[in-house]
Amino acid sequence: MNETDRLVDPQQVDIVYETQEPVTYEVIDHVAWIMMNRPGFNNAQNGQMTYALDDAFIKAVNDDDVRAIVLGGNGKHFSAGHDIGTPGRDVHKHFENRLMVPGHVNKPAAELLYTREKEQYVGMCRRWRDAPKPTIAMVQGACVAGGLMLAWVCDLIVATDDAFFQDPVNRMGIPGVEYFAHAYELPPRVAKEFLLLGERMSAQRAESFGMVNKIVPRAQLRETVAAMAAKLVAQPRLGNWLTKQAINHVEELMGKRNAMDAQYHMHHFAHAQNDLVQGSSIAGLDAKKMAEANKKEAAEAAAGKKQASE
Repeated sequence: MNETDRLVDPQQVDIVYETQEPVTYEVIDHVAWIMMNRPGFNNAQNGQMTYALDDAFIKAVNDDDVRAIVLGGNGKHFSAGHDIGTPGRDVHKHFENRLMVPGHVNKPAAELLYTREKEQYVGMCRRWRDAPKPTIAMVQGACVAGGLMLAWVCDLIVATDDAFFQDPVNRMGIPGVEYFAHAYELPPRVAKEFLLLGERMSAQRAESFGMVNKIVPRAQLRETVAAMAAKLVAQPRLGNWLTKQAINHVEELMGKRNAMDAQYHMHHFAHAQNDLVQGSSIAGLDAKKMAEANKKEAAEAAAGKKQASE
């Protein structure tokens, strides 16, 4: 056997889940409301949540009474991204895979993350994007890094006027999150700015590029999304599905899938480089350090705007 093919013993790590219901699900007036439910950790996405989201999407797709799907997050923020620092971080936990991807926990070195993220990140997101029913992302507060992936797979995005979007992983030497739709959601030069500078983009600016469909006050978010979903419910079921397929096909003709596949390999080259140089696939930047850097940059930007207006 080639040494690089040798399997390894899975790492034993302590995982403490703060909830056994990381996603809630209810159907109201033919609309499935799928809500991320880790508000204490700003809906950071661990494997437990990812598979719960997949269960919810499958349930909604298989229920003929459901004609539209809403994806949101309980609490202050939509999602702070992938879980890189909570007690429930479960990178080394085995889950029964849903896609044609092998298990990851017994794979050595860089192969572990490459395999896991092929299933749980790119694979799952593509799967949800192709749901045959129209989907709406209901975004409040932070939609950061992995949070972008969840919003971007939805057909429509409604955001609060205090929402912001950000992909700061260039701090880790990584060229954006795995579901690499940046240059399809934004003009190329703006996408470069978004990634290279890693700064927060307001919902208002995102709307100007067409990344957000509608902006509303936080207090009106759910009622606005419910009204939009009601209009989708009233449209012909097959027409909704065919319309989604038609627009998604245009994106594929523009090379979206191929671009995403190419970036996925760059992404994992960056992970491997970080491991070799720093002993950490994410360059030693945990959730706390990333949050501190975000708050500092946001404060500096606010101070700069205030000074410029005086």
